[in-house]
Amino acid sequence: MTITTRASIVRGAPGRYETVEVELDDPRQGEVTVRLAASGLCHSDDHVATGDVPVGIYPFAGGHEGAGVVTAVGPDTPGFEVGDHVVFSFLPACGACEFCARGQSNLCDLGASLLTGARANDPASFRMHLDGEPVGQQCGISTFSEYTTAAVDSVVKIDRSIPLRSAALVGCGVPTGWGSAVNSANIFPGDTVIVMGIGGIGANALQGAAHAGATTIIAVDPVPQKLEWAKQFGATHGYASIEEAAEFARSITNGQGADATIVTIGVVRGEHVGQALASIRKAGTVVLTGLGDITAAGAPIALGDLTLMQKRLQGSLFGESNPRRDIPNLLRMYQAGQLKLDELVTRTYTLDQVAEAYEDMHAGRNIRGLIVFD
Repeated sequence: MTITTRASIVRGAPGRYETVEVELDDPRQGEVTVRLAASGLCHSDDHVATGDVPVGIYPFAGGHEGAGVVTAVGPDTPGFEVGDHVVFSFLPACGACEFCARGQSNLCDLGASLLTGARANDPASFRMHLDGEPVGQQCGISTFSEYTTAAVDSVVKIDRSIPLRSAALVGCGVPTGWGSAVNSANIFPGDTVIVMGIGGIGANALQGAAHAGATTIIAVDPVPQKLEWAKQFGATHGYASIEEAAEFARSITNGQGADATIVTIGVVRGEHVGQALASIRKAGTVVLTGLGDITAAGAPIALGDLTLMQKRLQGSLFGESNPRRDIPNLLRMYQAGQLKLDELVTRTYTLDQVAEAYEDMHAGRNIRGLIVFD
């Protein structure tokens, strides 16, 4: 059985998001159907439209950061019922593979299927169709849709008292940025931290750095308004360029530099990695979280500096977060007033405005745009 729903898709790359009616499968065993309440507009979905992140099939329905209410549960699928409030995790967690067993469920083996658009357990099977042809689902969930069907490996139940608009943000941007600081950057109380790029990920890296106890938190962004916004998320200083930020960091650390620099630029290039590495002290850490062309290779890194200064370059996927542990924990922090979520949203959009939202993102008008369905 299928239902009809409206979803925002790209037909090819480079392309532009447009809203169409698609047929959506009812849930199979191990799946649920969810009516979306809100979906964050993450840069990763724009990377799909530009072609920086190639996908397995077009058309491709975007969206991987959202929350909603379960409307149907597949047969023999315990643990979920109609009416449950849920957050989607863009990274599934099976709980059984080697990396889940290691406590690194952000590296779950199911992640290998995220850009194919198909069901993880059936590469020839697609949950969405347009005019009888398959439509790929971003990360197996596609939250740019009024309704979506997804595997329960990608769904986390939450307390019904939490506003779904706020909860939507913890499916990607918040744990990715916050965890880049708390889990990946090796930050200690009193540290000096630089965050390069103040968007939906960078703002949460600022919050994470503050939570970890950093004393000096330096935001870097060429957009003046973003440097102003950065202050409410924990930034103590702001500069338009990494060179200015690094010079300031050295001026307050006896010439050493930042303890950690977190790269959350929207379109990362090799030179950004080299600049970040040059900004940190001996035995400091660079965390690379942002994406660009994922097929690109090479960065201007002084190998002697890396070795002789004992510096560390660390990739960070989902902020090294465990979705089933960290999504509820972050929401508890929000309820306790320890984490800002509502303040991240600078503008809301309808499903028909996805392309406009990404134009606003490129123009530097948003920290986080949010599609609101209700």
